[in-house]
Amino acid sequence: MGADALVGRTLGHHLVLDRIGAGGMGVVYRARDTRLDRVVALKVLSCGALADEGRRRRFVQEARAASALNHPNIVTIHEISTDEGVDFIAMEHVAGGTLADRIAHTHLPLNEALRLAVEIASALGAAHAAGIVHRDLKPSNILLTPDGHAKLVDFGLAKLCAPTESGADTVEALTATGTIVGTPAYVSPEQATGGAVDARSDIFSFGCVLYEMLSGHRAFAGDSAVSIVTSVLRDTPAPVPGLPSPVQRIIERCLRKVPDERYQTVASLQGDLDSSLRAGAGEPAASSIAVLPFANLGASKEDDVLCEGLAEEIINALTGIPGLRVIARTSAFVIGRQGLDVREIGLRLGVDTVLEGSVRRAGARVRVAAQLIRSSDAVHVWSERYDREVTDVFALEDEISSAIARRLRGELGGETAARSRYSPDSEAYHAYLEGRYLFARGGPAELLRAKARLEHAVARDPGFALAFDSLAEIYWYLGFFGGMRPRDAFSLSTWHVLRALELDDTLAEAHALLGMLRKELDYNWVEVAREIHRALELNPASPNVRLRRAISELMPLGQLEEAIAEMSRVLESDPLSLFVRWWLACVLWLGRYPDRAAHVARGMIELDPASFFGYWALGLALAGTGALDESVSAMRKACELSGGAPVSVGFLGHVCGHAGRREEALAILGRLQGMGGDTPPFSVALVYIGLGDWDAALEWMDRAIEARDPIIMPIKSFPFLDPIRDDPRFTALLVKMNLA
Repeated sequence: MGADALVGRTLGHHLVLDRIGAGGMGVVYRARDTRLDRVVALKVLSCGALADEGRRRRFVQEARAASALNHPNIVTIHEISTDEGVDFIAMEHVAGGTLADRIAHTHLPLNEALRLAVEIASALGAAHAAGIVHRDLKPSNILLTPDGHAKLVDFGLAKLCAPTESGADTVEALTATGTIVGTPAYVSPEQATGGAVDARSDIFSFGCVLYEMLSGHRAFAGDSAVSIVTSVLRDTPAPVPGLPSPVQRIIERCLRKVPDERYQTVASLQGDLDSSLRAGAGEPAASSIAVLPFANLGASKEDDVLCEGLAEEIINALTGIPGLRVIARTSAFVIGRQGLDVREIGLRLGVDTVLEGSVRRAGARVRVAAQLIRSSDAVHVWSERYDREVTDVFALEDEISSAIARRLRGELGGETAARSRYSPDSEAYHAYLEGRYLFARGGPAELLRAKARLEHAVARDPGFALAFDSLAEIYWYLGFFGGMRPRDAFSLSTWHVLRALELDDTLAEAHALLGMLRKELDYNWVEVAREIHRALELNPASPNVRLRRAISELMPLGQLEEAIAEMSRVLESDPLSLFVRWWLACVLWLGRYPDRAAHVARGMIELDPASFFGYWALGLALAGTGALDESVSAMRKACELSGGAPVSVGFLGHVCGHAGRREEALAILGRLQGMGGDTPPFSVALVYIGLGDWDAALEWMDRAIEARDPIIMPIKSFPFLDPIRDDPRFTALLVKMNLA
């Protein structure tokens, strides 16, 4: 049937009026909905994808999710249907043309381009929050209303319709690893190589669109699909002439080849776009900062503690400035030790400014130099030198952060958050800095040494709230990762955090930690939410608060999409944190996204091949994809690197059982049960689950609840528990945890 043969025909209850466009996915018609007497757009699909019932069901689910967004910058889908073999989608009719028409052979004024970019980003952000990735973002899929506003169309259609035509606008099976869907000039490198995609793939495509709006030509070009894809994988687009450097930096970050180096969420991208738009096409306000570890210019290595502690406390103070994105300690210190140029640091971390400094200690005196540097051009915008007594370091941190706040206040309209006026004993404070320094190293031995130094700090100064808070955090780690029996460790953690809050009720992270402990000990979800929300009121920008919300308030209740979004937001401030990435991988696995979880886990291993977290996460993800032998290998590596931590041993036994390695699983079971009173019950349950012994598994899960084994917490979402969800004994476990 010819395309124009549909004109004048009725599809369902839609009278086709005329043809208004066409693309690789189908032909678009203007039609009249005869039931509601309104004009709609009908997209008649050319790929025949709805003929398969399974694909039809998946597409209808995704289309319903997209239509439920009800976003002003997303075209609403009214109906998906078939009439006499013709598959079509009825959607909102937008009277204007496409962005592709608007920018054909020209470019947009900067302010217009940024305004449209903000609208497009807003639409993408809403979709990503609902778990929907566009997969084919390009100018022809962005409609413009008559008054010049953007509306995105065709969410999820690229996933449904693998391209069937060759040429400059489609690409098919260019790699041996899988079929690529999307338009070559706008696909991300991971799409171009047939890999799994997530929201960051849309961010790459967004960068391509923004580049084209501002330059008038495509970021990646060629005379065939293959040459265009080669350019996507190999080339870096030339800077747009005359573009303000902050806007150029936004494009560069979107177009990073490695997903982990792009914006991790659209929310962060939109913040930078908003800042540029408000600046009226001039230099935008500084909206982000990385505080690098201060250089030790003294002769003693012991002063490394002072250098890192000074930088960490400045980071903590700066998180209280409204509108300022502050890179967390982990990522700032990792990147700061690599000796990179400040411009590269700005690109890697996506920040406008970098604070660096040095410390020289001589006896009881300390000299601190600090410089605030603009990352776009390495210009020093502020610097100061301080000579103080060592006992004045605590006050010096506030002085430096306040000076930075004054420098940025005109643009951001804020000061640092009010901090406790309590000045600790100098010896206690130094012990506290030593404890934090050791804690950051993360190994079992360092954790115990950190605990000893913090215990000395609170013994020396019983009014030192921050030291009590850090001790509480250490006890939580010991309970979670096996250094102590969970119930004992969490009880001690609770005592210390309550003492910290008794001394200073404004400690946001302490409230968030108390929320985590209400989860671990009490399964009191009302109190969890109350403490987490109090923490958010005190410091909504804190990465720790956000992470603790995701793993305490959202994950146990099965609110996994929101937990994923929250963790992705945390990664904006802490992109190099293995701990945050591990949690993200775990929640992606719980949410039945094993491929995405494996991608995150492999990125962790690239960052640190000696971290057991990465191999543990990879083992979970590979089990979810069905690659059981590879899963066993990854879990075995995790056990080796963790020194045989019981939780990693339990998961190894679990995947061995699933892989049919019964003898190995039974040997691991004996090893765990031979630990006597220190046997981690849920680790034992994991092995029984792998072996298919549900009676024993349920008994040990019950013991895990009684022992407050923290690994059982996502019981509502574990994929391997699906076979027993209707078992009354499983329901009884949920009742015990107040999750029924």
